[in-house]
Amino acid sequence: MEHGVVEAYVARPSGAGAVPPVLMFQDGLGLRPALFEMADRLAAHGYHVLLPNMFWRTGPFEPFDAKTVFAGGQSPEMERVMKIILAVTPENAMRDVAAFLDHLGAQPDVTDRARRVACVGYCMGGGLAMLAACSFPERIVAAASIHGGRFVTAAEAPEMIAKQLRARVYIGHSEIDRAHTPEVTQQLAAALAEAGVPHQIELYPGVAHGFAVPDLPPYNAEAAERHWERVLAMLRETFPPAA
Repeated sequence: MEHGVVEAYVARPSGAGAVPPVLMFQDGLGLRPALFEMADRLAAHGYHVLLPNMFWRTGPFEPFDAKTVFAGGQSPEMERVMKIILAVTPENAMRDVAAFLDHLGAQPDVTDRARRVACVGYCMGGGLAMLAACSFPERIVAAASIHGGRFVTAAEAPEMIAKQLRARVYIGHSEIDRAHTPEVTQQLAAALAEAGVPHQIELYPGVAHGFAVPDLPPYNAEAAERHWERVLAMLRETFPPAA
């Protein structure tokens, strides 16, 4: 990186040749073993997965207590999480994404010099995946947001999506989510239709924000498995196997 070194986790299938690249965006609790296992699972299906530390500018910090964070209310732990999340500005994040795309393009074991990249993100990472797809429409050809926050639910998102996005999109959102309201879904659906891209917005009934990540209190195994089916289907459609 131009201004520092970014820690990242890389996963890819063993013994494979060049495989399609996937940029995976973390949730708001940072890089940790649960996300590494998810990256490994994704890679096992035939993808080169880059999972960068989007909190790298913050420097080292103590791991978060997920139970306290998800307990509700403005606890000191929640305040600590939000301080770090809000430090990831859209401008810096997209500057980082540009560097990540360049990095993927320099790897000998990704297809097509990473000219076609997919993004998958969780919570704040879902917003980053969608923002990246809007910001780099010539490179990012698919984006999945799972219980996404920040950009996904931001007021400026529909206009940017309608005007700039060219990627295939999957948005999976939880029914119990204060930020992702039915109105947000309606606005996103209209924007995606205006963009003219293949897309699906799916409500996961009865589950809360964070349902797909196994070390979070809202984790729901059934809903998590469904999200895997949807994400992998999107990737297969984006990068069909060679005949």
